[in-house]
Amino acid sequence: MPASESEHGSTAVDIVPSGRGRRHSIMPDIIPSSLHLPPSFISTAPIAQEILNHDIEDCSSSDDDEPQEESVDTPPDHEPADVRLAFHPTGVAFGSGYSTIPLPGMDVHVPNPHEVADSFRAEVDLLRDNDIIPSKPSHEWRRGSVVDRMYRGLFSTKVRDHEEPAPAFAEVAYETTPLLHRAEGDAGALTPTTPAVEIVHERWEEAVAAHIIKTTWQREAMTLVKYAAPLIVTFLLHYSVTIASVLTVGRLGMVELAAVNLATMTASITAYVPVQGLATALDTLCAQAYGSGHKHVVGLQAQRMTWILWALMVPIAILWWFSEPILTRLVPDAETASLAALYLRVLILGMPGVAAFESGKRFVQSQGLFHATTYTLLIGAPLSFLQNWLFVFKFGWHFAGAATAMAVTQNLLPVLLAIYVRLFEGSECWKGFSKKAFTNWGPMIKLALPGMIMIEAQFSVLEILTISAGQFGTAQLAAQSVLVTVTSTSFNIPFPLAIATSTRVANLIGAHLSEAARKTAKVAVIAGFLVGLFNLTIFASLRYHLPRVFTDDSEVVEIVAQVILVCAVMQIFDALAAVSHGILRGVGRQAIGGYANLFSYYVVALPVSLSTAFVLGWKLSGLWAGLTSGLVVVSALELVYLYNSDWEHAVAQAEARMRSESVFAERKTSHVGV
Repeated sequence: MPASESEHGSTAVDIVPSGRGRRHSIMPDIIPSSLHLPPSFISTAPIAQEILNHDIEDCSSSDDDEPQEESVDTPPDHEPADVRLAFHPTGVAFGSGYSTIPLPGMDVHVPNPHEVADSFRAEVDLLRDNDIIPSKPSHEWRRGSVVDRMYRGLFSTKVRDHEEPAPAFAEVAYETTPLLHRAEGDAGALTPTTPAVEIVHERWEEAVAAHIIKTTWQREAMTLVKYAAPLIVTFLLHYSVTIASVLTVGRLGMVELAAVNLATMTASITAYVPVQGLATALDTLCAQAYGSGHKHVVGLQAQRMTWILWALMVPIAILWWFSEPILTRLVPDAETASLAALYLRVLILGMPGVAAFESGKRFVQSQGLFHATTYTLLIGAPLSFLQNWLFVFKFGWHFAGAATAMAVTQNLLPVLLAIYVRLFEGSECWKGFSKKAFTNWGPMIKLALPGMIMIEAQFSVLEILTISAGQFGTAQLAAQSVLVTVTSTSFNIPFPLAIATSTRVANLIGAHLSEAARKTAKVAVIAGFLVGLFNLTIFASLRYHLPRVFTDDSEVVEIVAQVILVCAVMQIFDALAAVSHGILRGVGRQAIGGYANLFSYYVVALPVSLSTAFVLGWKLSGLWAGLTSGLVVVSALELVYLYNSDWEHAVAQAEARMRSESVFAERKTSHVGV
């Protein structure tokens, strides 16, 4: 990356590859870094700064919104501001919906109190692994025994158990370190032997400067599991709302099962995906406002986005209400189109909840309260199953009852989230409704549009394939509903793994640990392959049992049992594509993944799907074979790019971004007079 003066006043430096990273790659010369997509680290984007500066200045000068006591120079929880491993698992769209679509998202580098505490723990773990600070008490097995050697070889995160002994610096660095006995629950109080926060950061900086921080695949595997496990639970809980509807409708008949697939996919393309894409702007704005100490602005941003999304819902609601003539032209069966239109008309009632929940998720995520969404879904998801049973079977509303249950659940989720914020935590960022939410819409929409367009472009492929499946008859469309549901459910394992990988790689790159980041990437790719292999095994071994969970129709079961073998093979590449895209996000190059996705879907997957399905007569198997071929291409492109990438180049880019953020923080402080 040649030296250049950025528009923000920060200067990028020439990249000089060091011996710690991969050799200089020719890939950046072939594929430039200045691709016209939203960069991964956009917390200092001019549009975002324009919005925040306007709101901070406006609120600070008003009578009804008083500025908070925190300043941009005061880090949360009284931790040192110099946090090298702050965690940023943002851009998370819980229950993304359908398989094969790794959402771009937006990474935000503004740590909240929870992330700062996690950052400290991560530093302590790596310092202990490298014997730079005292370790936790080890297991009681006799050292040197067979059991001890097996344990250390398989599970130990200690570098010295897998490599040469640590340098002399690591052996003596902590000998004069004072130990701090903190109270239980105090930030950073992991064990009685944990050094003081300041000492840990000092040892960390010394170790990084001396290039002695290493990691093991055991440590990285443990970290990825720790990050991904709660996300998997949350993703599955959210998607279970859709599963409940499909399970219930499947018991009504084949036509109803086909109709719910057509309606759900249409709703996703026309409403849910645009809402999700536009709401990604809050990942930047809310986190920046919270990190700068202007907590009242967090609620204002969430309010403004909710009103924007509700305004967008008006024309969409009109489209849904009059959707039957359109759907009738798209699928040959009139009854299927009529039921799908009925489902959409009922779903109009749930539109306000969809928009409010997307904004609400970002509102709590910016404060590090990711568990708030999980707790909400722990109540809302089971209630959705109960409502489906009540409305469809108990009250006898049949197909309309399933749509009603979905709409009620969609409105219930934001209400439950609001109750959590009100009763437990997160209310400090809510100062009530404000008329300022109706101002400054233009910059926010401009910031949000790129993310929406990218996600919409990727999801449109699935809508085309769903419409294509309808051309083969009602049974094929009903089978498509089952296949989409099971593949979407399985995708909720590798997708959280991809988010965890993105977070960990970005943190290590930001800490100038390129070798550790590469090791994380390798572990993630292997983990993604294993997850895909697990899903493949489940699909292949239960290919007749899985469709019977959704329907008793023998024709639909037989179609699913045949096509699911293609979907089983797809699981390997689906997982690899998700993980590789997560790695690209972690190194700030998700634009590569975005273009690779678009190329693979529209140039490879779509032509192959339509050709094999219609020309060769493979029908539904052909559609999924084309999608699988697209995933093969996208995973291969991304993995080859990553293998040939210069990781030291990514480190230098991250350093340049941090300097840019510092410049913005200084300008922002002087601008608002904090």
